[in-house]
Amino acid sequence: MIRHTVLLSVILVLSACADNSERFLIDPPAAAKPVGARVSTVELRSVSLPGYASALEIAQQDAGGALRNVPNSVWADEPVRGVTMALARSLDAASSATVATEPWPLEEPAQAEIDVRVDQMLARADGVFVFSGQYAIASPDGVVRERILRFNIVQPMTGEDPAAIAAASGAAIAALAAEIARTLGR
Repeated sequence: MIRHTVLLSVILVLSACADNSERFLIDPPAAAKPVGARVSTVELRSVSLPGYASALEIAQQDAGGALRNVPNSVWADEPVRGVTMALARSLDAASSATVATEPWPLEEPAQAEIDVRVDQMLARADGVFVFSGQYAIASPDGVVRERILRFNIVQPMTGEDPAAIAAASGAAIAALAAEIARTLGR
């Protein structure tokens, strides 16, 4: 009887600790019109995110500059994977190239490799979403000129709730994809 009571108590405690968080997708809007790329295939490496942006909890900057987790709100996917997949989808739609994430799935190597390193991915207290860092384009066969470029995307948010943060994240990723697509077209 005591064993049964203890087991029931453990189950009740665990159920009270269950995650009741809402989950939000990073879902970039569709590209308007694809840009012609000078390569036909692109491999996107896993996007490097700062620690606060790679956490499952959705963070937002408060008026004092501190980053705080938005209560009961998490990303629907692990952020590095989610951002990488969203950027690959957006770049594939924004350019004439076929884009896939690493590891490259085909026998023939990709003509270009893109490495994105994010410095900031932040919903600021002033109502804007900042997405900045650098991206490198490598071309082992010299099909396109190799380069490293900085990006700084400032996306207005429609509100302060997690849905607005998720929408701004998606829009910022789509803007970066469009920027990379234009670079691949030069």
